[in-house]
Amino acid sequence: MNKSSNIARGGVSVALLVLLIYIASIAPSSKLTILTVSSAIIPYSIITTNTKNSFIVYVAASILSLILIGPKAETISYLLFFGLYGFLKYYIEKVNKPLYEIILKLVYFNVTLFILYSLYTKFFTTLISGAFPLYIMLLLAQIAFFVFDYALTIIINYMRKRFIKDI
Repeated sequence: MNKSSNIARGGVSVALLVLLIYIASIAPSSKLTILTVSSAIIPYSIITTNTKNSFIVYVAASILSLILIGPKAETISYLLFFGLYGFLKYYIEKVNKPLYEIILKLVYFNVTLFILYSLYTKFFTTLISGAFPLYIMLLLAQIAFFVFDYALTIIINYMRKRFIKDI
């Protein structure tokens, strides 16, 4: 594949990512669903171009989102978790050992969750408080992460079957 094709695909991916992050930031609901869809753009970029081009797409989309949308929770979530997770998934699943894959993904998720929680409680005035104790919320977050990972796998497989066969 030539450089101009990679640049064009990268530009479209950046535009789509910024649009999805913007929609997630203004949508009254379904923010996580929109961010899940946005997290599939990086694996799509990896499959259709290469990891170097995809990393440039991630950096460009992150910088543009911070400039155009601002440091909102959705932008920071994309920057720290949803954007990088596509790379992580790509490299971890090359190991092809399910137990290691699960452990590495969970470590990444929990470290990112801790960072996001720390940033949120430090910079936002509204505290995260719920009807559930913290350990229940952590357990629910782990379950939600597995659902997210499975949904992302389904999205990637769908893209491979429907869109990438023509490339």
